[in-house]
Amino acid sequence: MCGGRGTRLGRSEKPLVEVTGTAMVDRVCEALLASRGDDVYAAVSPHTPRTRAHLDPSAVTVFETPGEGYVADLTAALERVGRPALTVAADLPLLTPGTVNRVLDAAADAEGSLTVAVPVALKRRLGASVDSTVGDGSLAPTGVNVVAGTDDDIYVSDDTRLAVNVNRPRDLWVAEALS
Repeated sequence: MCGGRGTRLGRSEKPLVEVTGTAMVDRVCEALLASRGDDVYAAVSPHTPRTRAHLDPSAVTVFETPGEGYVADLTAALERVGRPALTVAADLPLLTPGTVNRVLDAAADAEGSLTVAVPVALKRRLGASVDSTVGDGSLAPTGVNVVAGTDDDIYVSDDTRLAVNVNRPRDLWVAEALS
């Protein structure tokens, strides 16, 4: 998912924001391409024309979503690629192939869809922002999901690489410090 404007971050085209000299979208694509997952798709929006131009179409399939928000864009992306699908936000610059593979393993054991979450306490300990919570409020979604059916399981991870979504300037600082 690469359609973010970067308004909370104070930058345009969030996927192109660099962490230690590499655009976040490149870091995420590299992790996905090196994982056990299948094809990699990049869902851009009208808000990210430079991201669309930046992505390598020989490595990832790029297509446009309406740019009407995360849920609308996710719905459009799923209509394009089908289910089950691993969805990943482009603002996870610490993602690694091993982390992706652990999520895929957890999804294989799940009954339906899988929301990947980390403890809110982990995000706070790292200094990362908490923009939403799931369950009883002690877990934060990571931006990684496996969308399959209607049932939704939560996979809880203590992996710091999943706890840093770059949404605000402080998150960028945390990602840089942990890279």
